[in-house]
Amino acid sequence: MIYTALLLLHSWFRWVVVISLIYLIVRAFRGWKGQKPFLSYDNTLRHSVATFAHIQLLFGIGLYFTSPISGYFMTHFKEAVHIREIRFFGLEHSITMLLAIFVITLGSMIAKRQKADNSKFRTIVVWYTIALLLILAAIPWEFSPIISRPFFRF
Repeated sequence: MIYTALLLLHSWFRWVVVISLIYLIVRAFRGWKGQKPFLSYDNTLRHSVATFAHIQLLFGIGLYFTSPISGYFMTHFKEAVHIREIRFFGLEHSITMLLAIFVITLGSMIAKRQKADNSKFRTIVVWYTIALLLILAAIPWEFSPIISRPFFRF
C-alpha cells in the first residue's frame, strides 16, 4: 500500500520538478541575457524549485526502501549488478538523482549569495541546467531502449 502510494506520488511529482526546472532556467536565461533585475518572484521561484526537488527526493528515498527492486538489489548485490533493470534502479538512477539534487541545492545556495542580479541569473542557469541534464539522463523514459517505464502511472 505504501509502496503503491509512493510510486504514484513519485511518478507524477517528477513532472512538477522537470517543468518547474525548465521554467526557471528559461526565465533565468532571459534575465541574464536581457540584463533584467532579479525580482523577489525570481528568488521565490529559485527556492520553490529547490523545495520541489527536495520533496521529490523524499518520495524517492521512501520508494527506494519500499521497492521490491531495490530490496532485491540490496540483498543480492553480486547477482543484481548484472541485471540491467535492477542495477539501473538500485544504483544508477539513485546516484544520478542524488547528484542532481545536490547540484540544485548548491546552485541555489550560490545564487542566493550573489550580489549582482546578472550573477544570480547566470548561476541559476548554469547549475540548474546541469541538474536538469542529470535528471533527464536518469529518467526511465518510455522510449528508452535501455530501461523504460510509462510516463504516468495510474
